[in-house]
Amino acid sequence: MPLSVELGPGLMGGIFDGIQRPLETLAQKSGSFIRRGVTAAALDRNRTWSFVPLLEPGTKVHGGEILGTLLETMLVEHRVMVPPNLSGTLIWVAPAGEYTVTEPIARFDGRAGERELTMMHHWPVRARRPIAARLSPETPLITGQRVVDTLFPIAKGGTAAVPGGFGAGKTVLQHALAKWSDADIVVYIGCGERGNEMTDVLVQFSRLRDPKTGQSLMERTILIANTSNMPVAAREASIYTGVTLAEYYRDMGYHVALMA
Repeated sequence: MPLSVELGPGLMGGIFDGIQRPLETLAQKSGSFIRRGVTAAALDRNRTWSFVPLLEPGTKVHGGEILGTLLETMLVEHRVMVPPNLSGTLIWVAPAGEYTVTEPIARFDGRAGERELTMMHHWPVRARRPIAARLSPETPLITGQRVVDTLFPIAKGGTAAVPGGFGAGKTVLQHALAKWSDADIVVYIGCGERGNEMTDVLVQFSRLRDPKTGQSLMERTILIANTSNMPVAAREASIYTGVTLAEYYRDMGYHVALMA
């Protein structure tokens, strides 16, 4: 099976390595240095979520349709979707209540027969999430930094690069963009960063407050820490992992800022 990630509630506010292992769990298992072969599930199998269904039995569904919602953090409503490339007619939908990510919340009848749906699914990082059409970037991303918005405007759906030497302020600019831009969700990938720089990012992001709500910025942020002492293959995988997580929340209808 190709490298895949787990997509579901519990990602927001998490800190993962390049192959989506939660670093907090790994630290509890092996301490400061990750031993060979240590692994952990990306999503907590024991935590329950308050699921509220939006569809009823008999409804025809396709990939990407929203089955129900739950409050993932104080700032993010998680929209549980039918996995891509699946379609059929709903036979049963779970009533509102507390469920884990592995408990069935719906059952539908599709081309391959009956199938149960849970709040999580796997997706290979090398496979692009399917889209109906590609939209041209037209809406500006308001970054909150006048020098960027005036001289180097960025469009939602567009791409920007910030070159610079050591100490030029690249990370500081990323902090500012994460805090002040009008994106709903931030996915930060520390790909090939020095260990002390990545540590600084983890500390600083945990202290940042969302100016709109006053809540911690981590309530709407996913961090992927992949330092320069890790293998090149792992660093490459971290980019694909971050893109896949960002596309997942994009499919929910959120504006996602992906930074690497």
